[in-house]
Amino acid sequence: MFSVTHPSAYPDARDFTVDRRPADSGKRRKTSPCRSHPNYVMLLFLLIAIGFLVLPASADTITDAIQAANNVYVSNYTIDPAILFTGDTATATFYVTNGNANQSVMVNHVTFGDDEILLTSGSYDTTVNIGPLQTRSFVFSVGTERSAGTYYPSFSLSFVAGDGMYSKTPVKVDNTPLVMTIADQPDAFTLGVKETISVQISNPRDNDVKNVIFEATGNDVTLTPAKTYIGNLPAGTSTLVNFTVTPVSSTNLFMNVDYDNGDNAHTVNSTLPIQFTTDKLRANPVMSHIVIAFNNGTYDVTGDVTNAGLSNANGVTVTSLSPAVPQEPDRNYVIGTLKRDDFGSFEVTFTVPDGTTSVPLQQSYKDNDGNILTSIQNIDLTQATTQTGSQPSILPVLVVVIIIVLGVGGYFYMKKRKKQ
Repeated sequence: MFSVTHPSAYPDARDFTVDRRPADSGKRRKTSPCRSHPNYVMLLFLLIAIGFLVLPASADTITDAIQAANNVYVSNYTIDPAILFTGDTATATFYVTNGNANQSVMVNHVTFGDDEILLTSGSYDTTVNIGPLQTRSFVFSVGTERSAGTYYPSFSLSFVAGDGMYSKTPVKVDNTPLVMTIADQPDAFTLGVKETISVQISNPRDNDVKNVIFEATGNDVTLTPAKTYIGNLPAGTSTLVNFTVTPVSSTNLFMNVDYDNGDNAHTVNSTLPIQFTTDKLRANPVMSHIVIAFNNGTYDVTGDVTNAGLSNANGVTVTSLSPAVPQEPDRNYVIGTLKRDDFGSFEVTFTVPDGTTSVPLQQSYKDNDGNILTSIQNIDLTQATTQTGSQPSILPVLVVVIIIVLGVGGYFYMKKRKKQ
């Protein structure tokens, strides 16, 4: 019979023994304690086996991960807007591709920016897995207060296994704004006359802008349309905006172009003075050869209207104004269209209160845009010729006398011929 006693049961572990004799033998033999404990032996063999199996496998895994990181690269990136103004912010998106066909990679830190192009959003500080042949996007917000120029912030990426990678990315800052110019405007503005203005909006930048809106404002003017949405304006292009303005007084016209560079709002503005002057090309109807006749309390005025301007005068009309009271048959007179250097005659009739010495005659016409233009000329009624009654004409009497004379003469001539 065998019995085993743990060494800790003895004050000196070197003295513990394994009794391999029968209980009544009385003889003992010293042996090694480790050799005599089968649990220790098995534990030793287990640790040795794990060392041979596990450690080489872990080393191979780390080596594979480091090699896999060498096949990771930035396949593309975008910056919106592509070109910044000083003070703008932009969205930078980097696309990282795992070029390994059978190996994933683990990323634990990704960031973008430097002291000139500042990162305004957070970096990626949590572990991200990129599978075989997969592409992962990393999005950052950046901004700058730097002046115009090109800067090169760094995009950096760290791997769980291996050092990491980084690349310099160009970011351009350009403060060139949109350009607004007057492409066409009238030679002169006239009270109450609708005129057309053309504005050209150009984008001299190297990147597109969006949400372009043109707006015109001003006091004492009617604008149609007052606001025009243009939308996107590509780099190096321009567009025309037409609108009409009808002023009722001299004023200033304020024009604004609002647009977005990425998500950053910008504006340009211009001012156009509206001053009333004479249009050198417009029609100019002038009244002349006016004759005033007074007959039985009614004034009859005749005359000519000549177009001394350079444009057609359409729908020319002449009428009398208060204190005159238009009368039939010519309460007002329509001449029609007068081309330049053309003329037409008119006749108007009216009565006036006692004591009236002058009356305004108004002539009106339409220009080519349909605007009604008027002018007024006062006539002096004291220059009127008075006709108190109709004088009989002597022409009928003369005709009768001639007929009688011819008849009598013919009668005596025929009678004399018969006698002969």
